[in-house]
Amino acid sequence: MARIWRLVCDPVPGRLGYALRMAAACTTTVLIGEIWQVPELAVPALVTMALWQKDRVTNALAGVAVNVLILILLLIIYALIRLTLDHPMGLVIVIALLSFSFFFLGSASKLKPVAYMLGLITVYGLIAIDQVPVGEVVTRALLYTDLFLAVPGAVMIVLGLLICPSPKKILTDSIAARLYMAVRLLQTLDALTQERATDMLREGTAGMMKSAKMASLEKIWSVHDLACLRQAANSSVAVLALADEASRARPPQEQLSRLTETLEGMARIFSEGDYPTAIESPVIASEHPSLQAITALLPNFTTPPALVAGKSPEKKKSGFFSEDAFTNPDHVRFAVKGTAAVMLSYLIFKVLDWPGIHTCIITCFIVALPTMGEMISKLTLRITGALIGGTLGIASIIAVMPHLNGITGFLALVFVVSLTGAWVKTGDERIAYAGFQIGLAFYLTDLKGYGPTADMATARDRIVGIMLGNLITYAMFTSFWPASAYDHLGGSLRKLNDCLRRQGTAQSSEDQLQSAALSQSALLESERTLEYAMSEPAHMRADQPRLQAARNALIDASRLTEELLATPKRPDLADRTARLEQIAS
Repeated sequence: MARIWRLVCDPVPGRLGYALRMAAACTTTVLIGEIWQVPELAVPALVTMALWQKDRVTNALAGVAVNVLILILLLIIYALIRLTLDHPMGLVIVIALLSFSFFFLGSASKLKPVAYMLGLITVYGLIAIDQVPVGEVVTRALLYTDLFLAVPGAVMIVLGLLICPSPKKILTDSIAARLYMAVRLLQTLDALTQERATDMLREGTAGMMKSAKMASLEKIWSVHDLACLRQAANSSVAVLALADEASRARPPQEQLSRLTETLEGMARIFSEGDYPTAIESPVIASEHPSLQAITALLPNFTTPPALVAGKSPEKKKSGFFSEDAFTNPDHVRFAVKGTAAVMLSYLIFKVLDWPGIHTCIITCFIVALPTMGEMISKLTLRITGALIGGTLGIASIIAVMPHLNGITGFLALVFVVSLTGAWVKTGDERIAYAGFQIGLAFYLTDLKGYGPTADMATARDRIVGIMLGNLITYAMFTSFWPASAYDHLGGSLRKLNDCLRRQGTAQSSEDQLQSAALSQSALLESERTLEYAMSEPAHMRADQPRLQAARNALIDASRLTEELLATPKRPDLADRTARLEQIAS
């Protein structure tokens, strides 16, 4: 619990701005929905919170993609309505087929980030047909489905371009944050700083390289500048890793003063949106290999490697579906379990004739996870987030709504609660899930009708639906073909081992820096897989000593990737990677 609370409160650079912009976008979506009187306004608000991005370019691209997808969805829903109108059994079959298709796409294709959201909206649009008069059912269903995605898409494009920073600014701020963290490690080593530095290291350069790619799409930054920033991103991860290694030796501060001053000066330039050139390496008294490696990195910190004709590595192009999409039975099993959860929720919803608990169906699409370890690990986050969001929703109905006389106060309430959920969602991935659940429960509780609501029955019903959906999904995914995270551990460790070997045999400094960043990302994947495996029930942890051996191997691998930056040609590399390979197999 102490660890979770530290993650909740962690002031990661850029987190507050990201959360404020996300809350503003959700509030804007609610405002537009109130003006246009969009029914079930909780759905567009949830879509906005789920898809909102850090920078203006990614937001615009996501918004355009959403608005293109809505055209396809409209055609699908129109055809399905014509087929299933006045045919209850046909509607059941269509819902089952759609659920299976979207769960399969979410597991086996590149549509994973949005497949569940598209499935939620399509299936919910079909289920909501009974709630409108038959004579205008097609028109209303198409209009409402259009607004469910068109409003968030428009908000992401327009508002995102107005209030979100450039991806280049996101990139330079990320580099500055790593340099500042390296300085903190060298100046004061404590458990909290070490913990935050490790979390930052494990991110590797994936996020920064994505920002560089998005910045190149803006066509307002020179190719050379972006190449320099890509090099700086790789270098910043290496400097942070070396500082982490050097901090364990606790060198005297008087030996590091010039080095920390140089790093702070570089960080200030990056935080202003620029990058330093012609960096002079400070002379330090310490002979520690990691400190010497940091000083050796500085002169070429932002100098991109020369492009040699014919030497550029060709990236393997991946298709829409994953390589094992039609050969790995886990994808089909995942889709079957997700469909079963949706259909059981739909059956209970219809048998009880309790329209207010339709949120159980929505919840099934949102909370499905592939392995039992992830289900168990995130179950607490789900329930905690839903209880917090539901409590805030009910408390606002009791204490706040009666005193609201206009739209301003209502929007202020939506913004404050959205900010709470967005703050948690923009934090570490181990708690981000709870932030979305806070928004889910609050929106489904309070966004009923138009303007402030005093309907406690609706709040009660929707929270019951959320909890029921959580329970059904958990039961389905842990009872039938329970997939263990332990089965994925070997693959994660082998991937890590390949990265370490590549780093140890790198022929150039550029390859070494890139390999070190990839090793950090592989470490993150392996550590998360191990955490999920160790959280599973005892009967699934059939090889507990092996799990402990994997934990020890990851600790050693974490040290090795830092040591390889300081002393690349290590004689013990073969033995240490061989031990890791043995555990992985």
